[in-house]
Amino acid sequence: MRRVTLFLNGSPKNGKVVAVYGTLSDLLSVASSKLGIKATSVYNGKGGLIDDIALIRDDDVLFVCEGEPFIDPQTDSKQPEGLSGSHTDWLTLNVGGRYFTTTRSTLVNKEPDSMLAHMFKDKGVWGNKQDHRGAFLIDRSPEYFEPILNYLRHGQLIVNDGINLLGVLEEARFFGIDSLIEHLEVAIKNSQPPEDHSPISRKEFVRFLLATPTKSELRCQGLNFSGADLSRLDLRYINFKMANLSRCNLAHANLCCANLERADLSGSVLDCANLQGVKMLCSNAEGASLKLCNFEDPSGLKANLEGANLKGVDMEGSQMTGINLRVATLKNAKLKNCNLRGATLAGTDLENCDLSGCDLQEANLRGSNVKGAIFEEMLTPLHMSQSVR
Repeated sequence: MRRVTLFLNGSPKNGKVVAVYGTLSDLLSVASSKLGIKATSVYNGKGGLIDDIALIRDDDVLFVCEGEPFIDPQTDSKQPEGLSGSHTDWLTLNVGGRYFTTTRSTLVNKEPDSMLAHMFKDKGVWGNKQDHRGAFLIDRSPEYFEPILNYLRHGQLIVNDGINLLGVLEEARFFGIDSLIEHLEVAIKNSQPPEDHSPISRKEFVRFLLATPTKSELRCQGLNFSGADLSRLDLRYINFKMANLSRCNLAHANLCCANLERADLSGSVLDCANLQGVKMLCSNAEGASLKLCNFEDPSGLKANLEGANLKGVDMEGSQMTGINLRVATLKNAKLKNCNLRGATLAGTDLENCDLSGCDLQEANLRGSNVKGAIFEEMLTPLHMSQSVR
């Protein structure tokens, strides 16, 4: 009967003396039990692979592996004096249960200021923990660590299919691989689908309307409806705040109590639209057509267009009793035959505005700019007190 001493690959410590009998498979089974690993191969002290049990002699010292390359225990543990900080020696990392074999130079040279470089630049300085096989334990994801290790080896970012680049980016940040972070950020940006800035069509919007309960407020703030045909739709109470509605067709639409604050309505057509109680504060409706619109709510709810840009709009024949147009801009606008009873026009710019045939009874024009405005065929006399600055 022969006796041999078994060690873990690369380790000269904690060996086990066992008897050799049977086949090589029997020896591997005993080694697995004694050393607490899944042994797959056996090497002699010079790194020679033993593939026949007959090659084993009495009192041999053998090194058992789990499939990884042979690690010379003499090189790893007995370096000549003065070479303790050498970067050419091999080491094994246990990253999240997966083993990686590499050299110190790979971990140190490419990114000398990274965490990995500080961990392995000099032996024992970092105080790295090792498992039973002598592999350095790192509690990180092996899937995300592999692209980082390959990058340190050859300087190229290669990520296999199915690996999330965001995960690799977080690992790169954790280990402080600065040059790889830049590569990953560019790769992630390039992998994102291009932003879709195309406007919403009538068909798409009608689908949204049908899927929304009538009592729910549909939130459309900031959306792009540029050039869309939204005519004759029921758009009551919808939030269009800061939406792009330029050149839209909103003729005969019901916009009762809709929120159009700061919305872009330039060049849009809102003829015959229902605008009772609409909120259009600071909206831009320059060049829009609002002929025969109804802003008048019998319940007393007043439309608010304070600060709106209404340059050159055509609002002929619109019902605007009690409307708030305070400090709005109506330069060159057409308001012929409009009902502006009780309207607030204080501080409004009415320069060159056509107000012929309007009803301005009890309207507040204090501080308004009426330079070049037309007041012909007025239904009620315009008192001077109404327009005093």
